[in-house]
Amino acid sequence: MSTPQPDASRPSGTGPADDRATPDGLLHTRNGTEVSPEDLVLAAGRDLTEENLDWARRKLAEEGPAALDKLLP
Repeated sequence: MSTPQPDASRPSGTGPADDRATPDGLLHTRNGTEVSPEDLVLAAGRDLTEENLDWARRKLAEEGPAALDKLLP
């Protein structure tokens, strides 16, 4: 039985364990574009149903794009 070998094409310190975490400097919630109701529904982990889209529209009307910021890191 063989044991898995690290991928030789990767620089040291960038193995599979490192792939699981995104550096804080790269984390962001928005890229400056408009937030759609669909974005908010998906960020909340909900299905794209008319009821959930109505919820998202109300939330965006009340809180603006910050509604998405509250759901994401």
